[in-house]
This record gives sequence, structure tokens and C-alpha cells, in this order.
Amino acid sequence: MIELELTDTEWPFTFTDHDRKIARAIVFDGEGYLYFVRARRDDDFGKATLIETSGGGIEPLEDPETAIRRELLEELGAEVEIIDKIGMVSDYYNLIHRHNINNYFLCRALSFGKNSLTKEEIRDFHLSTLKLTYDEAVKEYEKRSDTRVGRLIARRELPILHEAQKMLSSSLFSDKE
Repeated sequence: MIELELTDTEWPFTFTDHDRKIARAIVFDGEGYLYFVRARRDDDFGKATLIETSGGGIEPLEDPETAIRRELLEELGAEVEIIDKIGMVSDYYNLIHRHNINNYFLCRALSFGKNSLTKEEIRDFHLSTLKLTYDEAVKEYEKRSDTRVGRLIARRELPILHEAQKMLSSSLFSDKE
């Protein structure tokens, strides 16, 4: 299981005023595709088009497993089976004074239906679903590293993506199916 502690090298550190506990997932299907979200944003972080794992904040009284199931249903319209925990990444967004505690899971998609994005997710982030192969996903993260926030996200997520690919390829994983 991966455990990473990353710093924000894109913006200067002044202070951190809050921690955000987050559940995220690498979602795969039976055909070898992986599912991500695309965000198009123009905010304090700048104008950027990004790729990111699906997920979001863990709500009070919610455990990470419950949060990831809820988030995947909201963002991808996906009912999933949690296969395993990939790891945890602690990172910082200095610009907004936030420390992120990201819990990553490997999840198999059981079915897809309609997502239920919030008005803010639609208006501010223009979220949409990406269905990619592993190689396509790696290239997309590299391509989207042309902005400061894109580099922060890629540094956090590429090691998780690589670990998920190892898990999907391993004989240990095959025994779990």
C-alpha cells in the first residue's frame, strides 16, 4: 500500500488552516477501461482542464468506504465493489491553505447509471466522465501537467495510477476475482 507525503511546490507556503479528508478511487470495468473525471476550471488556481480520480470529501460520521461509494455514484453514476485500498496521499494546496488527506481505493464498476452532480460541480468545474486505458490515462495526466494545479494533481495521482495498474496485473489480484 502506498503512503505519500507531498508538498506544494507550485505556490509558497504561508499557513494551513484546515484539513480535508477525501476518498478517491481508480475505477475499472471488465474490459480494461479506467474511469476518471475531467474538470474545466477557471478560478483562484487559474484556467485549466484537468484529469482527476473520482471522489470527494468524507462527510462527518462517514467512513472512507461509505464516502467513496457515495462519491462514485454522484460523479460517475457508478455502483462499485471496493476491491482494495491502494493507499493514502497527504498533500497540500498552499494557495487555499488546505491539507488534503486522500484515501485511494481500487473499485470495480458493477453498473453505471445517471450521475447526480451538484449545481456547483456543473457550473464551476464542468465535470464529465473519462473512460480511458491505462496508457491513455498516463498520457492525459502528463498532458494536463502544463498548469500549476495540473502538476499538483499529477504528482499525487500518477503514483496511485501506477500502483493500481500493478494491482490489476498481479496474480494476487486475479485470485480475488
